[in-house]
Amino acid sequence: MAVSSDPKIVIIGCGISGVAAARRLIKAGFHHVRILEATARSGGRIKTGRLGIKLHVNNVTEMGASYIHGPSEGNPVFCLARDYGLLDPEALTPKNQAMDVDEHPPWVPNWFSSSGERLSAEEMNPALEMFYEIVDDTSQFKNQEETQWASIGHFIRSEARQRAAERWKDKDKTTMELLLCAINTMLKVECCASATHTMDEIDLGGFCMYKSLSGVDCTFPSGFEGLIENLMSELPTGLVSYNRPVHCVHWNNTGSEINTVMVESEDGERIAADHVIVTVPLGYLKKHHSTLFCPPLPAHKLHSIQKLGFGTCNKIYVEFESPWWDADCEVIYLLWKDEEEFSDQVSDIRKSWMKKMATFTVLKSSERDSYVLCGWIAGHESEYMETLTEQEVKDSITELVRTFTGNSTITPKRILRSQWFHDPWTCGSYSHPAIGCSAQDLENMMEPLPAKGSQSMPLQVLFAGEATHPCYYSTVHGAVLSGWREADRLISHYSISPCRQPDQKL
Repeated sequence: MAVSSDPKIVIIGCGISGVAAARRLIKAGFHHVRILEATARSGGRIKTGRLGIKLHVNNVTEMGASYIHGPSEGNPVFCLARDYGLLDPEALTPKNQAMDVDEHPPWVPNWFSSSGERLSAEEMNPALEMFYEIVDDTSQFKNQEETQWASIGHFIRSEARQRAAERWKDKDKTTMELLLCAINTMLKVECCASATHTMDEIDLGGFCMYKSLSGVDCTFPSGFEGLIENLMSELPTGLVSYNRPVHCVHWNNTGSEINTVMVESEDGERIAADHVIVTVPLGYLKKHHSTLFCPPLPAHKLHSIQKLGFGTCNKIYVEFESPWWDADCEVIYLLWKDEEEFSDQVSDIRKSWMKKMATFTVLKSSERDSYVLCGWIAGHESEYMETLTEQEVKDSITELVRTFTGNSTITPKRILRSQWFHDPWTCGSYSHPAIGCSAQDLENMMEPLPAKGSQSMPLQVLFAGEATHPCYYSTVHGAVLSGWREADRLISHYSISPCRQPDQKL
């Protein structure tokens, strides 16, 4: 049984994981809960922007999280968004929730090649089908500690070559080359899904740890931040201290003091607490763990922080005077005609970083004069893009679009891009299972400090955030569930029953 009957709990980070944990603790009757947020805003990697002079609700641009992946009853983000009335009717239909698409929405594509040609979606479809089939076939490696493949990238390349030789042997050379280049396009798209520089850096067994939920991915018509605003409105006023970066968490106090942890902020304030829930992004943890904790984290936890991957996926929103894609188009794929050898990274980033951008998604809008695409780019090319001026990025996008459409008059009106790698509080976008990462590493990530068996006060430091969820890492629902998990850990510790089950509204 705990020492204090009214413990002081400090949560580091006001992203959705920290907000979810705080809300659950407050609901359970804890009175001394405080969030320390390094920036001036809530939401963390949920960040909604606006593009254009006319600030229509339809000009919503998600700079961070975009989709509810698997919008169905098993997804807490979907349930919260539904209860707050934040979704379109289509996303709420039983049919939409029941579809099992494994996070590959059945979008209507347009294909363009680097020779300025429009390609037939029907002719490119075999490449899409084969790619998704190969990705699905990775499930056979779940729980296998050793495989003959060095990575998910190596597996996809090898299987694609072998299956192409078998299935497309009757196709002419030109068509075969186009289909192989289309496979490479999808490799780059998959880099964005995993926030990695190359799929060669993703562990094959680790890739299988991720679990998809049923439902066709959907968005928030008025912006993802609406979810944060609704959750924040239910927290007590003054619970969050903004612009309050944490310098160090002093833990493992074996003395007789009531408060066993001391949180030292960068402005010198020292906050005594019984428990601290750390929800900072893995990228920040990788960079600052040596100074953020005193004493240092245990060796096995540090090992797992290093084993897990954390990469960058950025977006470039581009507004046009008129569409150069079909009216029913939902996604645009760019096919470089010299990439049948499967390379999901460029040799000269400074000269060719744009070659990493393989896809645009089409933003839905009811405005007649709003034509906006969202370009996706991951890896070191994405990080380099962040160092360029907005005009340089706009010029590169202009050249790219003109190359692929063959239309030298197309000129973007304006752009808006994310820059997550150079954000000092995130240092990237989201986590992935890097080579050598195992389920044990994710277990280590969520393990509270001090470790079991220690003579010190238990549950001094707890860890939440998307990178601490064993099968929903990289997602918003993983972040929410991890926040609830750590709140429930403390609720259980103090013998207070949780007021709601994890799949219900906070």
